[in-house]
Amino acid sequence: MIGDISPPVASIPVVEGNAQAMNSKTLLPPLSTVASHFGTSGLSVALATGVTHPLDVLKVRLQMQHVGQRGPLIGMTGIFLQLMKQEGPRSLYLGLTPALTRSVLYGGLRLGLYEPTKVCFDWAFESTNVLVKIASGAFAGAVATALTNPVEVVKVRLQMNPNAVPIAEVREVVSKEGIGALWKGVGPAMVRAAALTASQLATYDETKRILVKRTSLEEGFHLHLCSSVVAGVVSTLITAPIDMIKTRLMLQQNSGSVRIYRNGFHCGYKVIRKEGPLALYKGGFAIFARLGPQTMITFILCEKLRSLAGLHKM
Repeated sequence: MIGDISPPVASIPVVEGNAQAMNSKTLLPPLSTVASHFGTSGLSVALATGVTHPLDVLKVRLQMQHVGQRGPLIGMTGIFLQLMKQEGPRSLYLGLTPALTRSVLYGGLRLGLYEPTKVCFDWAFESTNVLVKIASGAFAGAVATALTNPVEVVKVRLQMNPNAVPIAEVREVVSKEGIGALWKGVGPAMVRAAALTASQLATYDETKRILVKRTSLEEGFHLHLCSSVVAGVVSTLITAPIDMIKTRLMLQQNSGSVRIYRNGFHCGYKVIRKEGPLALYKGGFAIFARLGPQTMITFILCEKLRSLAGLHKM
């Protein structure tokens, strides 16, 4: 299960006076192992993102329908046909460059920090129960998002503007709205990432443990597939409303004095009041259609890459 990120350490007799020093050394894995750990995590997320990116574009377009008002919603198929007709097939890959950049950084940190955090909690509280797994995932997701939020802002802006260029978009955002605009929506984004990572990784981890214990499944592709499907469903149900609020805030312009949403809570309140409670799940199917396969691809690839790199299974 998810735990150590370092290869097994051979048992070496230690005299009592040196026991503490030896224990501190075994807690620090070699630099090559750390690089492999974060590298496999980032690469698996980037590959999964590349495959599912068109669904992310559709999700953003669905979430930006009828901002601030009620009205009939166009489904994912309708949005897809509209994009094909008006902007062409390339529109499905708007924002791909920052998406892949963010995937390597964010994915590497999000998955990479989970295990060390869980090891620290295990050391501090002598427990690896499901609450520890949830806390570890929440911490890893929040930290990863706080560091990579500017790339996410640029990605979302590019997905709504087919003529934008990444570097030019960054310059425009900073010149018109200030450098703080690159961290626009960071609050809901951190909450979403904490909820996503906690639900995704903790569910995957716990599902694997239960399936191994109560079924005939053993470590391998079928166990990873079943566990990742469950993780994808749970994480989608929990994070869809937060994702919608995050998108609205990131696309909000600050060029004038009037702002539609003051913060994440205000955004959620106004969406429910003016567009109805179900508006929080705008793009919900697109989120699942993207997050479900992305979760499966990420975990299956990560498990395989970790195996090739000589790391423990997750």
